[in-house]
Amino acid sequence: MASPHSGFPNESVELLYVETNLFNLYIKGKPFHPTVETLHLHRTNEKAWVAAGLQVSATSPSLKIEAISLFNPELKELAIWQMGEQSLPIFFETQSYELVVEKKEEIALSFHHDNVFLRQAVKPLGKMILAGILQFQNEVGLTELEFRLNGNPIFQLQLEIFPAKIDYKHDYQMILRDVNQQIYNLSFDFLRKTYNLTGLKGTGNQSLTEFFTILQHIFGQLVNAVERIKLAPHSKLECEKRMVDVAKVKKAGRESLTLLTKRPHLLVPDEKLGFIPVKDKMFYPSHAVETKRQVNYDTIENRFVRWVLLRIYNKLNDLKKRLSEKKRQQDPLLTKRLGFMQTQLQRLLKFDFLDVGEINQLSVSLVLQMAPGYREVYRNYLMLMKGLSIQSDLFRLSMKDLAQLYEYWCFLKIHELLGRKYELLQQDIIKVYHTGLFVTLDKSQQAKMVYRNPKNGEKFTLYYNSLPKGDHSETLGQKPDNVLTLKKNDSAVEYKYIFDAKYRLNPAYEGTSYHRKYRIPGPEEEDINTMHRYRDAIVYTDIKSRELERSMFGAYVLFPYHNEEEYRNHQFYKSIELINVGAFPFLPNSTKLMEDFLDEIILDSPEKAYERSIRPRGTKEYYRNLMTGKNVLVGSLREVSQLEDALRYKFYHVPLENISDHSLLTQLEYIALYQSRNQFHGQGEAGVNWYGKVADWKVLRRKEILERPARYGSEEKLYVKFTVQEWFKREKPIVPGGRGIYSLLYTSKYMFDRAFEIAELKLNTDEDLVTWREQRRIGAVKVELNHNQVDLASKIIGIHLRE
Repeated sequence: MASPHSGFPNESVELLYVETNLFNLYIKGKPFHPTVETLHLHRTNEKAWVAAGLQVSATSPSLKIEAISLFNPELKELAIWQMGEQSLPIFFETQSYELVVEKKEEIALSFHHDNVFLRQAVKPLGKMILAGILQFQNEVGLTELEFRLNGNPIFQLQLEIFPAKIDYKHDYQMILRDVNQQIYNLSFDFLRKTYNLTGLKGTGNQSLTEFFTILQHIFGQLVNAVERIKLAPHSKLECEKRMVDVAKVKKAGRESLTLLTKRPHLLVPDEKLGFIPVKDKMFYPSHAVETKRQVNYDTIENRFVRWVLLRIYNKLNDLKKRLSEKKRQQDPLLTKRLGFMQTQLQRLLKFDFLDVGEINQLSVSLVLQMAPGYREVYRNYLMLMKGLSIQSDLFRLSMKDLAQLYEYWCFLKIHELLGRKYELLQQDIIKVYHTGLFVTLDKSQQAKMVYRNPKNGEKFTLYYNSLPKGDHSETLGQKPDNVLTLKKNDSAVEYKYIFDAKYRLNPAYEGTSYHRKYRIPGPEEEDINTMHRYRDAIVYTDIKSRELERSMFGAYVLFPYHNEEEYRNHQFYKSIELINVGAFPFLPNSTKLMEDFLDEIILDSPEKAYERSIRPRGTKEYYRNLMTGKNVLVGSLREVSQLEDALRYKFYHVPLENISDHSLLTQLEYIALYQSRNQFHGQGEAGVNWYGKVADWKVLRRKEILERPARYGSEEKLYVKFTVQEWFKREKPIVPGGRGIYSLLYTSKYMFDRAFEIAELKLNTDEDLVTWREQRRIGAVKVELNHNQVDLASKIIGIHLRE
């Protein structure tokens, strides 16, 4: 890689100068970042600089901006700049910038920034100078520097801070979009499956930080919506009916006729005033029913508005208590903001139409969805309780900690890669507490996602910020970012892999030791050493034996780099295949190496997964002997009665002449019984069903085996009699698969435990075993032999997937 352009100054220069009628502002620092230049970041497809955001504005009539000068990295000098002109990237993360404000007269000028640490960094020097060092750390994006006169804003400067290791316009924006998209996808999937908005109940287990961040964005809209409702609140007309003196009734209706029909004693006879004829006499009522209509604001919709305001008020109280409990410096502006919000809420709650009862159940009516004011309150409620976004422009988070954002993105991107091919069974980063949906993805919290492979039913789990149950360190605490555990069908062991996000990159400057060793950019060496530490330090305690076992099979760094093809030649990528420790470049457009590797380890057989890890010297030879050692004899049965006698008397006998190599007798540990299709077809148990551990064996004449009478002419023939400790029946038999066993077959216990068809028992070479294991991960396997009787076959013709 080329070193940074030598034409750029290596020392601090004046980057921005603003002259006003009240003060002059200077910002000084390095106009470029060496890593940015080495990796050629923040360029267009035509290799030109991208545009940077810069706004300089007076927010008070008393301030006049007279001149602005901005450093131009192409001209390499400070040049006059006009509002609306293009600016180029000159402010970067992890670099320090000196801010100096020189007053032209003695005024009460103060500096403000949303970040309390940056705000405190700029302090007065004497009566005429404000100065300080601005250090943006890993925070990127738009940031606003504000100056106030007597507490009132008069000047605002908006800068755009660019990342030093990734491209801002492509990688950073895509990371933000990916995080938002994945959170929304998980949220809506969760709601679709489980969430039902029927009951309303408060809870104290919500993310107050997320709640307040969203509230700041919607609070003004919420206040305006409630004030709009006040002009025309939703109401209902209630009719009150009562019996009163007839002289007080203004208008009588059918209710009065019904009353008089039921209560005739209320009719008074009077020939002059009466107007109701009854049997040639005239009557008039002494009383009648009066209907009085009145407006009532106690509706479900108004109760909902009141409940929303009360809930926000209580949440702000909780936030104030949490802040007061923490032993750290308080931000007076935040305290003031909280107090202002609560005052506004108290004012709204005093409106007459909100003097209503408590809400117990909510049905989303047309009023809430469509009526002016109500629909805004309901929409803001949904955003507040279920709205999940970290877009900096949406909630005015002026900057983001890019290292933390990258860590979140790595976890969510791994989830996305897995979610494309495998079924998500369980997740706990999206949680609902009746009234709200909250993201628990936080550096201080743990999360996990559980998946299922639809092809074979295997389950695997992705952990964030935690270790699987039972894993720990006997020395120092170890806490990797992401751990993927795989549970294979043919193994009781979980295969675990660490993927640790590191927002660190060594650009391999020419002349450095890193460049001499590796030639191309890659992860920091100390991060690779951390992976070795994770793999070796994290152990698992076996419940039965209480022995410690190293539980991590591999550990890898995820780091921000875009050129995957170039990185294939890096030593830390090649080391993954050699020792299962290394690094993957991981950015929105650079995920192929990681995706391919995830597919590999998920499709791995248990044996191949184990072989990826570094084992003690001699392990390979030990397992080769274990896998290929002939310690199981599978013998055929000639009659159904032979099976009955073998199971009853716990023995098996075979002619000695059928055992060509007598040395095999000393290593046989198990006997298995093959039931032929011809003899056992009617019973539906053809294949290998029964096996047992050998307790003893003897060479006897046939007539000495008393458990089963000898046939004529075989009494003097030598037989081997195996005594079996106990017979066991396999859960699933080894089926014939169109083949049989003529007399007897030797195999390993490893193959015996894993075979589906008897032809698989013939496999014994390393090459055949590897091929068979990998094919088995995909589907049913057929082993082709050169003879229908497996024990008589001399050659394996092929191993392939069954059609």
